[in-house]
Order: sequence, then C-alpha cells, then structure tokens
Amino acid sequence: MIRASLEDLELLEAVARHGSFRRAATELRISPSSATERIRALEDRVGARLLNRTTRSVRTTEVGAGLLARLRPALGEIAAALDAAGEGAAAVSGLLRINAPPPATQLVLAPLITRFVPLHPRVVMDVTSESGFVDIVSAGYDAGVRYGESLARDMIAVPLGGTQRYVVVASPALIARTGRPAEPQALLRLPCIRTRFGNGTMLPWEFERDGEVVTIRPEGPLITTDAQLGIAAAIEGLGFYVTFDGWARPALEAGQLVTVLDDWLPPFDGPFLYYPSRRHMPAALRAFVDFVKGSPGTPR
Repeated sequence: MIRASLEDLELLEAVARHGSFRRAATELRISPSSATERIRALEDRVGARLLNRTTRSVRTTEVGAGLLARLRPALGEIAAALDAAGEGAAAVSGLLRINAPPPATQLVLAPLITRFVPLHPRVVMDVTSESGFVDIVSAGYDAGVRYGESLARDMIAVPLGGTQRYVVVASPALIARTGRPAEPQALLRLPCIRTRFGNGTMLPWEFERDGEVVTIRPEGPLITTDAQLGIAAAIEGLGFYVTFDGWARPALEAGQLVTVLDDWLPPFDGPFLYYPSRRHMPAALRAFVDFVKGSPGTPR
C-alpha cells in the first residue's frame, strides 16, 4: 500500500493548480526547495512522475492528472469537515459540565447560571453539587468551583463573586434560655449543631479577631450533612449553628434566628471557577468564563 501524508497531497494539488512550485510554496508557507523535495519523494513512493517541469512551467502528467481527479473531491471533503469542526468549536453550544460544592452552587453559581442560560440557548449546563474534592479532568468535567485554599496550583482560576461570611445563629428562645455567648469558647458549654461532610469529615469551628485565632469542636444533639436541616433545627432551638450568611439570611430577616459572635467571623474570599487550560477551550466554557468576568459584583 502506498502511503502519503495529507500535507503532501495538498501540496501536489496546489502546485498543479498554480502551475508553479514557488506560488504553491508561498500559499502553503513552505520554502520552494522543500516543496520540490516533497513532490520528488511523493513521486518516488508512487513510482511514477506526477508533474512535468520546465524552466517556465509545471504541468501534470497523465498519471498526475488522473490522481488529482480522484483526490480533489476527497480533499474538498476533508477541508469542509475541518471547517465544520472549527465552526462547531467556535459556536456557543454543547454540554458544559461543572462540579461545585453546595454553598457555591446555591449561593453564587445559581444566580450566574440563571442569567447565562437564556443568553446561550444552545448550551446545556450539567452541574454536579457535592462537597468532596474531585479531579475534574479525570472525572470528565469542563470546570470546577472551589474556595481558594482548595485550588490546585496548576489550574486557571476566575473569582465568581465577592466575599462571603459564616455566621453563628440561634433562635431567640435558645438565647433567652442559655444567654448570649461572649467568646467562642463559651460554645463548648452550649448545645451546638454540627456539620458532617460527605466524606465523613467534621471540621472544627474557627474564629478570628484582631489576629487571634480560636478553634473549637463543640458538641450537641444533632450532626447533619444538610444545611437546611441545620437551619430548621436552629430555628426550633436545638442548638447554635454555624452556616453561610446567605443560607441563614431568610430566617434572620424573619426574626426566626439571630447571630452571635459576629466580630469573630470576618468575611473571606468567595469561590473560584477553575479549569485546566486556556488552549482549545470548549466554546461553552469560554462563553461562561467571559460571562462571569463581565458580571456585576465579580472581582476583576
């Protein structure tokens, strides 16, 4: 079987079309000497002269003309297929898979997605919300969302929003019964609702004020992986609960919960959208990244 590269076949077609090695070489951005050598090597592989050369012109031989008559439709199909692939990559369409932890999904990502999707109706957003760490490349995700301390150094990160805050909340009835804690350590003597993540981890509660950091592991009647259950239990007076300000805000505004130790809980940077490379990004991901960067409230 005779083998030839697509580049050499395109070169043969260009030389025949222009009747010139030099003009074909200029079109394909190679040197005339390289063009001549490649055609000579192609003729050696075919075992026949494909082009007749004179000092003034280049013409196909009978064998060369017959070969090109069969090659040109195939070359046209290949060019059309490549153009279509390029257009498909540039069009804002397709599936965009993102992995994100629940707080980022519900408090930050959801408002962005609900504004992005109507602008790009050919994009399908597939969002997995889970608290465990995931290798987005091996798991087949286009991008992930994590907080800064969890980002791998080789990832490109784009901030999704401004700062966020944790709050310690309790029902007014519980505060009336136990009193308002004046320092984090006081929570060790009070009933608390703990959060356990999907991997079984229960993180300590960390507080900071004026450079002083206090870490505690309180106890109480309830451990849960569900933030809404934690808030519902806090409203019913089961204990003090640490959660995101955004999750507690409706109950706080309704007077069902109050906050304590606010001066021990400074704001922190919000989550980041991250992905592995800027090269050959899927069009849907590129459009979403550009949308995020242009959204109000997103740090530049």
